[in-house]
Amino acid sequence: MKNIFHTVVAIILISATAQAQEAQFPIVKGYGGIYEIENVVEELEKGEKVKIIVELVTGNETPEKHSFWVNNIARLMNLHGIEGVSPGDLSVKVIVHGPAVFDLLSDGNYFEKYRIPKNPNLPVWEALSNAGADIIICGQSLIARDLGRNEIWEYTQVATSALTTITKNVADGYVLIKF
Repeated sequence: MKNIFHTVVAIILISATAQAQEAQFPIVKGYGGIYEIENVVEELEKGEKVKIIVELVTGNETPEKHSFWVNNIARLMNLHGIEGVSPGDLSVKVIVHGPAVFDLLSDGNYFEKYRIPKNPNLPVWEALSNAGADIIICGQSLIARDLGRNEIWEYTQVATSALTTITKNVADGYVLIKF
């Protein structure tokens, strides 16, 4: 019972501290706000080089708002920044496939699909790209959904497949995270 009480008190204190803080955006400006947490374990070493490949397959469930998962990539980058990883030491590649490919539609094609004038994900993708992330789409997913390169965000790189992109990057030392 005493352990439960201490756990509840700790959770309340951590929550109160996080709520009192302003969200921070150390690497991706304007998206993926995070909070500094004091006295933590498992911190990254300052100056450590970090390589991450994010497999984004989960599509947006609320097309009128930006995707939780796209924003979560910004959170991932900002969390590394708050622990002292500089943008130059953080290499992030995002390979988009499956239902998530629709989050990369150009504004006109987003309107055709959802009847929403602007793709709310594009500002997040732009912020991610400006922060150094490579945005890559699976060519197989484009064909499977009858989409052409001209129908997606113009700064998206196209790969043969998500599977081969993941294989190559994991072999090159990238850590795989799946959203």
